[in-house]
Parts: sequence; C-alpha cells; structure tokens
Amino acid sequence: MKTISTYLVFVLICIMTTSLVAQDNHKDKIQDLKEQKEKITQEEKEALKNEVEVIDKRLERGSINAEEATELKEDAARRRALNIENRLAIIDNKIALLERNKDDDLGDDDRIIYREEETGVSIKIDDDISIKIDDEEWDIFTEKTKYDRRTYSDMVFAFGLNNAIIKGQSLNDTPYKVWGSRFFEIGWTWRTRVFNKTNFMRFHYGFSFQFNGLKSQDNLYYVVDDEGKTVQAPFEYPLRKSKLRMDNLVFPVHFEFGPFKTTRSEHRIRYSLKDQFRIGVGAYGGLNMGTRQKLKYDQDGSNRKTKIKGGLNSNPFIYGLSGYMGVNCFSVYVKYDLNPIFKSPSDEQRNISFGLRFAI
Repeated sequence: MKTISTYLVFVLICIMTTSLVAQDNHKDKIQDLKEQKEKITQEEKEALKNEVEVIDKRLERGSINAEEATELKEDAARRRALNIENRLAIIDNKIALLERNKDDDLGDDDRIIYREEETGVSIKIDDDISIKIDDEEWDIFTEKTKYDRRTYSDMVFAFGLNNAIIKGQSLNDTPYKVWGSRFFEIGWTWRTRVFNKTNFMRFHYGFSFQFNGLKSQDNLYYVVDDEGKTVQAPFEYPLRKSKLRMDNLVFPVHFEFGPFKTTRSEHRIRYSLKDQFRIGVGAYGGLNMGTRQKLKYDQDGSNRKTKIKGGLNSNPFIYGLSGYMGVNCFSVYVKYDLNPIFKSPSDEQRNISFGLRFAI
C-alpha cells in the first residue's frame, strides 16, 4: 500500500514537470486557441443545419405548420449566432490572459489543484487533465462529452379485446363473445439504450400483471369431464353471464426500434423520443396466478351469482409473443400465448389479445 509521503513526492514531480511544460508550450497554447476559433463557426453552422433538418421533418409529418417551422428556424439561427459570439469571446479572453501572463510560470487557466482524499490523492492540472491516485491504482483521464443516461423507466398499461384461437377452428368460429371478452394489463418496464452513441435500438424489460377474460356464448360454462378434459357444457339454468378469467404474472422483454431526436450542447448529448414513431417486438413468460369462472343466472325467478375458483386444469406456465407500434406513449398492442390455456388432454386453446398500450 502506497504511503502519503510517496504521494507527495509524486505530486511535487508533477508540479515541476507541468511548470516546465507550460513554459515551453506557451506559444503552442495560444496557437491552439486561435485554431479553435476557426472551428467554432463551423461547429455552430453544422449544429444549425441539423436543427433545421429536424424542423423540416416535423413539418413534413404535420406535427407543426409552416409558420411554426419558420419561427423555430429563426429562433435556432439567433441562438447559434449568439453561441458563436459568446464562444469566440471566451477564446479571445483566454488568449489575452495567456499573453498578459507569458512571463509567469502558470497562468490562471493552468492551475494545479492538489487535494488529499480518503481514498488517496487527487491532482487537477488545467481544466482538462486530472490525476487520481488511490490505494489500488492511479488514472490519468480527460473530460469527454457526456451522453444521455442509458436507462429510463415507465409504467405501462394496456387494455382491449380478448379471445382464443382453438386448434382446428378459425377465429370466426370462436365460442366467445367478441365484445364481451376483454383483457387488462398493468406493469413496470425499464428501457435501456443498446448502443452508447445512438438511440435507434432500445431494450425493454420488466414485469406485468395480465387479466384475460373470455365470455362464453350459448349458455355454456367450463367443466372437467370424466376423462380429465376441460370442456364447455350447457348450464342447467339460463345464464346471463358466463365469464372465464385468467390472472397472470409475466416478465416481458422487447426490442424497440425507431427514430429519435438528438440535442447537443458543448459537453452533453441528449436523446428524445417525443413525437417519434416506435415499434417493439418481443416475448414474455411467467406464471398463472389463478383461473376462475363467474356465472350469473336466473333460478326460480331469482338472480343468482356464483364464482368458481380453480379446478379447470389451467396451464400454470405462461409464455408467448407480443408487439406494439405507435407514437409517443400511445401504441397499438397485440399479444399471443404460445401455451394452451388448459393442460392436455383438453382441446388446444391459445389466448390472443388486441388493444391499446400506454407507457407513461
């Protein structure tokens, strides 16, 4: 383990070396600053060009009108002109400072800051170079452009129509009421930018509670026959409602693709999905937390209600495919269970859902 005396010796060496280098490179620094002045105008013009392209795309999509587009372009041009003026003034001030202090060992912009920390020693040379020494290692690093954080989180909920695809039958022959069979889903997801320097692909992952309902037609409800097969059978009384509900806990994962907006400043790059089209494809897996039937019927002139929990050989494991596409937080959503609703030897029925999805 290094001792503090070793750190101090290293610091003194750094200070002496840096002082000599600063004197030798005095003219080079001034020349570098003059070259930076030449780059500033080009950088701001390029940034203005990118902003104008984004505004034109918004105008083409119809999210803004021509008057708003013109106003945004004029505002961007004014802002970039001020950026050029301010940045050039900063460079001129630095050049003047260096020329005024050319006989000194170090100017104000070439300060060395020494600080002893709990984990070791930290030295800062200029505004760009730092040296950190701790008990394990030492690093020399330069400040770089900071990119937008890679992970955000959203609450997700979805709702819509639910049904089942039965082996050997078309969806048109479903025994379930189309408008009476519905689903609801609520959960939490995290989205992580896959690549550091582009937001074109995002990875979504999280958990959701799904509630899938199937409302039977023709006075039918579910029973398990003598062979252990789950089937629909006529109910002994006139049914006003016969609904099967399956409650699932699933863990969806999606890859999301789509354009994005980029906002650049001198030291930071941020990404935005506002007003941008997105499409997501993925899958989910989880557990069935419960299956129940809700029956409403008339018996001897009286309204009756019965709830039957479990006992239908429902599949305990849930897995399937899902996808969505839309703009902003709103999207069209579809999911399809690859697992049969009921275990063998029942007829294979697989739940399918169409609806709307919101991420907020």
